[in-house]
Amino acid sequence: MFSTSRTKVVALVAVSLMASSTLRAQIGDHRNDLSIGFNGGYVFSSVGFTPKVTQSSHPGITFGLSMRYTCEKYFNTICSISAELNYARIGWKESILTANDQPVINAATGLAEAYQRDIDYIQLPVFAHLAWGREKKGVQFFFKAGPQFGYMLRESTKTNFNFADRNTTDRSNQTCAQDTMYVENKFDYGIAAGLGMEYSVPKVGHFLLEGRYYYGLGNIYGDSKRDYFAKSNHSNIVIKLTYLFDIVRSK
Repeated sequence: MFSTSRTKVVALVAVSLMASSTLRAQIGDHRNDLSIGFNGGYVFSSVGFTPKVTQSSHPGITFGLSMRYTCEKYFNTICSISAELNYARIGWKESILTANDQPVINAATGLAEAYQRDIDYIQLPVFAHLAWGREKKGVQFFFKAGPQFGYMLRESTKTNFNFADRNTTDRSNQTCAQDTMYVENKFDYGIAAGLGMEYSVPKVGHFLLEGRYYYGLGNIYGDSKRDYFAKSNHSNIVIKLTYLFDIVRSK
């Protein structure tokens, strides 16, 4: 257990150092550009449970504030540090099926059983942002990576059956302890990385379209030998749009 925790911390520190190194390097053509704006998008999320819980993608939204500080252009690479302060609704949506991949029918309601947990977070990702393409007007392609931190605001459950009446007999996946467990660890942390494109218009701003993946290094439930789940970490795929406008422009 100690070795696993130490590995997670080392991975998070390594990504944090990669992000901060963008600011420290000054061997290229110096920039001093600051842009701020806002973002919004759609999140497809799940939770990696051990023992396994069968799931489909949990749908959710995210939106918030964005900033980017461009510090240097090294050959053809435009180097920046970027950060966001976001609200996000993530969680998990269970796929409750029989051994023949048919919906499990609840005897009390006559309906196919459904369960979804919504978890609302405030999230703070910080990225090293590397871009290639036209700097002032036109299209850039970019890659970004860095640590992300989150704090849970609230959680809620959507289901169509009473827990006392759920049909556990026909389920191919018998793991259901999570249905009645509240989130124990409100603080979340992990690593995020994204790819995208940016279109810049002078005196108007920057429009960014991005696909991003987040892998949580923390667990929402306790993971000691006494706890039910050995692992319960978030993973998200995010599609988002961002608009930035320049506050400071050096070139």
